[in-house]
Amino acid sequence: MSVKLYSTPGCPYCIKTKDFLKQNNISFENFDVSADQDKAQEMINKSGQMGVPVIDINGEIVVGFDKEKIKKLLGLT
Repeated sequence: MSVKLYSTPGCPYCIKTKDFLKQNNISFENFDVSADQDKAQEMINKSGQMGVPVIDINGEIVVGFDKEKIKKLLGLT
């Protein structure tokens, strides 16, 4: 399973997303889009959004901390 999180350090929903993934033992790659312009552009290309968090779960894009959608895509329901 591939999980990529596009986030910024001060974003409260990004922190909630990271905590949720860690609590469920989901390994993920975190990209700080405030420091990495290439990853920021990749996030915009994938989601059409400039807001964070954006989560890429096996190619499915979730914008924001949509807990139920994240759980469904991770098979946690």
